[in-house]
Amino acid sequence: MAVAVRRLTAVKQAGASADKRDLILRAATRVFAQNGFFQSQVADVARVAGVAAGTVYLYFKGKDDLLVSIFERSMSEVIAEGRAAVEGIADPAERLRRIAHLHLGRLGRDKHLAVVFQVELRQSVKFMERFSVTFLQDYLKLIRDAIADGQHSGAFRKGISPTTATKIFFGALDEMATNWMLSRRKYDLTAEADAVVDLFINGIGRPTRDDRH
Repeated sequence: MAVAVRRLTAVKQAGASADKRDLILRAATRVFAQNGFFQSQVADVARVAGVAAGTVYLYFKGKDDLLVSIFERSMSEVIAEGRAAVEGIADPAERLRRIAHLHLGRLGRDKHLAVVFQVELRQSVKFMERFSVTFLQDYLKLIRDAIADGQHSGAFRKGISPTTATKIFFGALDEMATNWMLSRRKYDLTAEADAVVDLFINGIGRPTRDDRH
């Protein structure tokens, strides 16, 4: 009985710890978006989260660790969602469409997160170098695999580097997210996904006679 009680207590404590960490990360996302990362302090994050500044340091090493954790948590989630979204989908165009909807939908639901990703994360070469060789590569691989499969099946032109095409596709989504973030006009960012995919597919989806051989 005592063992069961200790286990239940441990589970509750782990859940409470995860909830507190999530609360702090959401507060940090809001603070960094509103104030700018370099102008923000850990104390600002603690105040928005409704905790003592010392509590933040129980979960994170400091402000840099908060920014890294925001990125890593969000990318882990979007990669998992992306893999689930394209699993079992043979049509490469449909896979790209699902990735586009996921990408724009996620940022479109949280403008604070969009600001952090589109602006704050890109102001430091140190962060950009670190992020470009971690989760971002895994995310881009979802796009590249769809394009490469499309080229292999003949649906897409073979004369284009799949890596280059991946960067173009990601860049289009990235630019749409930035425009939405900066726009004073309110609109559904996810609604732009189909236009991006259709334009991209029409650009690479019609093989020339030379490409067929």
